[in-house]
Amino acid sequence: MSFARVRALVVVGVLIVAAAIVVGVAVIKDRQGGPSTDASKCAEGSVMADAKLPTQEDVKVTIFNATNRAGVASDVANDFMSRRFKEAKVVTAAPNPPANKINDVVAVIRFGPSTVGAAWLVRAYFLDQARPEFDKARQDDKVEIILGGKFKQLPTTTEVNQAIAQLGNPELPEGTCAKDEG
Repeated sequence: MSFARVRALVVVGVLIVAAAIVVGVAVIKDRQGGPSTDASKCAEGSVMADAKLPTQEDVKVTIFNATNRAGVASDVANDFMSRRFKEAKVVTAAPNPPANKINDVVAVIRFGPSTVGAAWLVRAYFLDQARPEFDKARQDDKVEIILGGKFKQLPTTTEVNQAIAQLGNPELPEGTCAKDEG
């Protein structure tokens, strides 16, 4: 083996070790975290909310079709089920507000305190173009999706993953505190 080849291997080895050290330090010193979970910091009248980002397997959605295209909600429900959501149910009852009030949006996402993290995940499936509506009185474990007039189709898995990364950690709605995980 020539001296030049040995020198090249040494340089590559040093670069690999340096990269490993930089990655290790970055991971150890990472201070990113989710919302505060200290219940003593909750303001009076605040509601405890679950802001933990779930996996698709833990999310239940109810879908309303407020578009003027028949069968869109069923197609979206099938798409959510193929993406491993726990439940994707289509409801044919008229959403509140009426369809003519949401013609200018892609979708409206309604959720309560127990589904803050789930609604955050669902927002990524609409590339953060859906209008969130939080109701702190809701007690169910489902996220409602009202498909609006500007809805075309759900994005690809890659686009959803990019949207999740761009959204970051779930943010607590006003008037809520993070539910203690322990």
